[in-house]
Amino acid sequence: MTDGRAAPSGRELSAALAERMELRAVFDGVLRMLADRPGVANPYLTLADPHTGEIRIEESAGLTPEQLRTSYHRFGEGIVGQVIESGQTCVVHGSSPTFLNRLRRSEPEGISFVCAPIKLSGGQVVGTLSVDRQAAEPRELQVDVELVEVVAEIFGRAIELRRAAAELRLRTEAENRRLQSELRERFHIANLVGTDKSMLAVYDKVARVAPSNTTVLLRGESGTGKELVARAIHFASTRAAAPFVAINCAALPEAMLESELFGHERGAFTGAVVARKGRFELASGGSVFLDEIGELSPTTQVKLLRVLQERSFERLGGTKTIVCDVRVLAATHANLEQSIADGRFREDLYYRLNVFDIVLPALRDRRSDILELANFFVDRYGRDCRPPVTRISRQAAELLRTWDWPGNVRELQNCIERAVLLAIDGVIRVEHLPPTLRGHEPALGVDEDTSVIELGQTKLDAALELVESRMLAAALATHGGNRAAAARALGISERRMGLRVRKYKLE
Repeated sequence: MTDGRAAPSGRELSAALAERMELRAVFDGVLRMLADRPGVANPYLTLADPHTGEIRIEESAGLTPEQLRTSYHRFGEGIVGQVIESGQTCVVHGSSPTFLNRLRRSEPEGISFVCAPIKLSGGQVVGTLSVDRQAAEPRELQVDVELVEVVAEIFGRAIELRRAAAELRLRTEAENRRLQSELRERFHIANLVGTDKSMLAVYDKVARVAPSNTTVLLRGESGTGKELVARAIHFASTRAAAPFVAINCAALPEAMLESELFGHERGAFTGAVVARKGRFELASGGSVFLDEIGELSPTTQVKLLRVLQERSFERLGGTKTIVCDVRVLAATHANLEQSIADGRFREDLYYRLNVFDIVLPALRDRRSDILELANFFVDRYGRDCRPPVTRISRQAAELLRTWDWPGNVRELQNCIERAVLLAIDGVIRVEHLPPTLRGHEPALGVDEDTSVIELGQTKLDAALELVESRMLAAALATHGGNRAAAARALGISERRMGLRVRKYKLE
């Protein structure tokens, strides 16, 4: 401590690491701090390549290009190579025969060479930190040796954290690519279900408009699959690798919707403690899906019109104009023409949105697709059941085919998802369908798939047990699992109901 200057503290070194993101900048900043320490010169960092056995200087403070060019090491060679192999700090004085002087010091006999290993948490040595120390008292030299070891330990942690971050980034990128691939496959136009001529016309329109950047207006009743078609358009376009951001305009109050769409600046309103990006910013380069566009307030309609016309907007409470590159896909079940006549929807916005319209037919208007869709959902939800649910009985299929489906495909999907949970022998039957479809309490009998007329007491007992188990399951489903109510409906005691529930494993 010849001039009284204090050594950099661990907090200072940690701050130097925290305020720099790139490792080279981290190394450079800390090495310069070491070089400023009295009596210390030429600090440099080496990293080892275990595949080639080479040890290269990664960063230095004070070394000349000539010194860097001529200084090289291999595992086990010289002090640096020995420290890499042993994992132990080494101090060599200039008068020692082991001092190789590859840095061409002018007076090596007046220099002590301090070399400390850089280790990861598992003990693996990945490099070294070395400094030249001018002749000093043993106590002062020991202080500097300990300082070099502390800095080497910090470097090891920084390298390990950066490696972990790089590995995480690679895993995240690989997972994102996998998910993107799954999304493209799941929402590919070929995966849309239905062969009715009305749906074939929809597929043709999707294939025509997807490669362009044209704004699309999807029209149809709730549950007809407007968002599914919007995703198919996005993933069949050149924007497939960019985000698809969806927002339901009817699900948020007007005060929040503008902030959701366009974002807000800090302090724009009570509770806006930080600035926040809106959906249009988040979807940059991709597509924004605006569901229930007919529910937009007049104020938000004006801002959306500007986005469609000028591709720019300002955040709520902000003055900076943000340019956005997004494709707008909108959907509505409302009669926009009537809304225009009533003064609830802007005519100019309507024409901006209705550049290319696709009308999705109601499920009752494509009855030939009902069983195809039902079997699709049976395959999706039934495969995870035990035993797997694989088919629909003829009577149940006829009920599905003749129902009007006011909730369209969404109602059918929910109906099948519920039915597969109630099916106990791999087949969806009438009693597994919702009461609204059956129109009455479950029939006290079996449908055509189980009415087996065969001789033999064993076959009769099995058929009776099957009928009993299905009646019990249907009664429990109708009464929400309430055993007492189901027992009353079937005219049996609660005790008998409990015994039968355990017998047929209907808990």
